[in-house]
Amino acid sequence: MWWFLIPLIVLGVLLLLFGVLILLGRYKNGALLRPIIAWLSKFGFMRRLFTRVSTAALERQNPELAGAMRKMNTVASNPNPQAVQKAMSRLTPAERRAYFEATEAQSADAPNRQARRRVERMQQQARSTRPGSSSKKRKRR
Repeated sequence: MWWFLIPLIVLGVLLLLFGVLILLGRYKNGALLRPIIAWLSKFGFMRRLFTRVSTAALERQNPELAGAMRKMNTVASNPNPQAVQKAMSRLTPAERRAYFEATEAQSADAPNRQARRRVERMQQQARSTRPGSSSKKRKRR
């Protein structure tokens, strides 16, 4: 006779867990939720879920930046200058503008010197690959 309560208990526990996650996300701008998300990201299916959710949120907020990030992700594993230049050439002007604004905003949020220098290097590489600015010198005859 008590077996019909099992689905209700499971549903109640899931709702309680979901409510706690929402509360942690709202409190201090998600500072308490970040370690939990980092721990859950160790599992492949959760990492893919978080990536899909964050990409969908970025596409709703800033579609140009989402397109730029999708195109630049091909370079993320191998950031050599030629690959960065090739990926930058695929960006539309609106995507390029959104990408540069995001990297500039990220440099302002860099927590320490090493992170700031890494962001500055990325910006410098991106600036050198802008169309119209040739980094190669021409030979004189």
